[in-house]
Amino acid sequence: MMLSRVAERMYWAARYLERVENTARLVSVYDNLLFDLPRSVNIGWFNLVVINSSTDLFHERYRVQDERNVVKFTLADDTNPSSMLSSLLLVRENIRTARDVLPSEAWELVNELQLFASHNIQQGINRNGRHAFLNEIIEGCQGINGLFGSNMSRDAAWHFLRLGCNLERADMTTRLLDAGAAALLLSSETEAANLDQIVWGNVLRSASAYMAYRRTVRTAVSGAEVARFLLQDEQFPRSVQFCLGQIGSAADRLPGSSQQHQAIRPSLPAYGIEEDTPLDEDFRDYLNDLQLMLAEVHHRISGNWFLHD
Repeated sequence: MMLSRVAERMYWAARYLERVENTARLVSVYDNLLFDLPRSVNIGWFNLVVINSSTDLFHERYRVQDERNVVKFTLADDTNPSSMLSSLLLVRENIRTARDVLPSEAWELVNELQLFASHNIQQGINRNGRHAFLNEIIEGCQGINGLFGSNMSRDAAWHFLRLGCNLERADMTTRLLDAGAAALLLSSETEAANLDQIVWGNVLRSASAYMAYRRTVRTAVSGAEVARFLLQDEQFPRSVQFCLGQIGSAADRLPGSSQQHQAIRPSLPAYGIEEDTPLDEDFRDYLNDLQLMLAEVHHRISGNWFLHD
C-alpha cells in the first residue's frame, strides 16, 4: 500500500515535469509563430501570459508587456509558480522526497536538467540561443519520462505518474490550440485566410504532432482539422481525448470504489468541428470550459487519494 503523501508526490512530479516541457513548447511555438507572421499582424508576446491565465501576477512584477519581460516571466521568474524554472525546482523536490519508489537514475537526470536550466536560462530569455535552449529542455524532460516508462513497474506509483502527466498534457494541448485561435482572431479576415497554414502548422509542430497529423488526416493543414485532431484523435498521445482515456485507465487501476473511479473518468464535451467550422470566440470559450473541467478532475483526484490537513 502506498502512503498518501508519496502518491501525491508522484502525481505532482509528473504534472510539474510535463509543465516544464509544455512551457518550453509554448514559448517555442510563439517564438516560431511571431518570426513567421508579417509585422502587420496585431499579436504580441503578452498573449502568452493571457493564455496561461497569469495577467494579474505579471502586472505585479512588470510594467512593460514586451518580449523580454514575457519570456523572463514565463521561463525564469521565481515569483511565478508556473514558470519553467519554478516548475523544475518542484519536480526536483518531489522526486527527491520519493526516490525509494522511482528508478535511481531519475534523481540524477532531474538534477542535471535543473542545473542546465538554471545555468543557461539567459539563453532562453535572449532570442539568439532560445531555440537550442528550449530543445534541450524538451529533450531532457522526454529523457526522464522515457526512464519512467522503461524502468518502472506498473504499480501504484506508475499510475499516479500517469494521472499527473496526462492531466497536465491535456490542459496544455488546449492552451496550444488557444494560442493558434487567438493569433488568427487578432488578424484581419484577409490576413487570417493567408496565415492559416502557418499558424496551425506551428501549433502542430509545438506538440510534435505534425507528422502524425499528416499520416492520420491526409489533408492540408487547416484550423478545423488541427483542432479536431488535437482534441478528438484517440491514438495520438497528446490529444485531449487520448489523455482523458489514460486518466480514466490509471484511475481504474488504483484503490477505490467504482463510484470514485467513475468520477475520475472525464469525457470530452461535444463540440462539432466541421471543415468550415470557425475557430472563433465560441471555440476559445469551449477550450476554457475544458480547462475548468480538467481543474475539477484534479480536485476529485486530490479528494480521493491525497490527505490534507
